[in-house]
Amino acid sequence: MIYRFTLISDEIDDFVREIQIDPEATFFDFHQAILAAANYTDDQMTSFFICDDDWEKEKEITLEEMDSNSEMDSWVMRETPLNELIEDEKQKLIYIFDYLTERCFFIELSEIMTGKEIAKATCTKKSGVAPKQLVNFDEIAVPSATVDLDENFYGDQEYDLEEFDQEGFDMEGGAGASFEEEKL
Repeated sequence: MIYRFTLISDEIDDFVREIQIDPEATFFDFHQAILAAANYTDDQMTSFFICDDDWEKEKEITLEEMDSNSEMDSWVMRETPLNELIEDEKQKLIYIFDYLTERCFFIELSEIMTGKEIAKATCTKKSGVAPKQLVNFDEIAVPSATVDLDENFYGDQEYDLEEFDQEGFDMEGGAGASFEEEKL
């Protein structure tokens, strides 16, 4: 049996990768195949999320053991075979490759091919250029724009002390103290 996954990105419209992999391979094997297909380095924290039909995250499969609470189910990529959590066509996953900005690939199990076998994960379709693995914040910094800070930027600069609600400005004085008396 072979799983064929399709990966897309919300950053680059024409980016598509298809990866075929044995269902008994681990999420770590799948992770390695994705890195190779996107030409990414293997030095970042990543996670898979099993999602519902609306792409809502349900279960996380982490690169490293993250949770020491034995009451909670936790899945680690190296220890979890794909077919333990994925068994239906059209199953949706998210693969977060940039944790700082939560940039990700959207993945769908496109097809389950029965009667076939594959020795190792293979990228069978490459279209478009993968998004950069990490965002360089210097490149995306907004250039300093000139903002017109004229006298009306913060509102009317002329005001009448009598317009203020006396009770709203009563800091320490009694209810009858006026704003002018409190200032002194």
